[in-house]
Amino acid sequence: MITKTQEQALTELRIRIRSYMSEKRLSHTLAVEREIASLSGIYAPEDEFSLRVAALLHDITKEMPFLRQLQLCEEFGIKYTEDETFTPKIFHARTAEVLIHRDFSEYAIEEILSPIRWHTTGREKMTTCEILLFLADYIEDTRTFPSCVELRQFFYDGLAAAKDLDDKLKLLRDTIILSFDMTINELVSEKKPIHADTVKARNYFVLHGEVKK
Repeated sequence: MITKTQEQALTELRIRIRSYMSEKRLSHTLAVEREIASLSGIYAPEDEFSLRVAALLHDITKEMPFLRQLQLCEEFGIKYTEDETFTPKIFHARTAEVLIHRDFSEYAIEEILSPIRWHTTGREKMTTCEILLFLADYIEDTRTFPSCVELRQFFYDGLAAAKDLDDKLKLLRDTIILSFDMTINELVSEKKPIHADTVKARNYFVLHGEVKK
């Protein structure tokens, strides 16, 4: 549950982010917010507000040219490797933090920044909130890519069959593993590099990645 004050803040934030993205990107962003509102109700009701803010801010630098992304990294001391320049789509998860500190400073807190930072690659020992933004970004209802449709159906079929919280937590673990498998398979088929954090995240959850409430 969120308060009336928080709902007003979300309404204002939806207006503020419009200048940072195209209508298509805005449609996706609002869909991620809707999805994470649903997911937080299941897994993290106490974090609904921060997760919805993270959803609204997660792609504010997504449509920046890659050279501008690199400039922001240089200007603000964001470290990256040469190998990472071959996976340019990951950079907006880092440069978003810079703009949040600059333009949305009231939301520059760890509970919001961390899910945004890891929503593209994942990482070892992801928190529940980090998993939820990662998943919401993948399965929100405007996504029509076959892998997105498949993962969305897998999750919601599993949710319908879940009998208790333990089942739901196991489902979250299985879903995040499947999402990594799909991402890795797609990158392999396209002969593209796979970020090391994604491989580590997948292996962590496979080996000992119980999701805890």
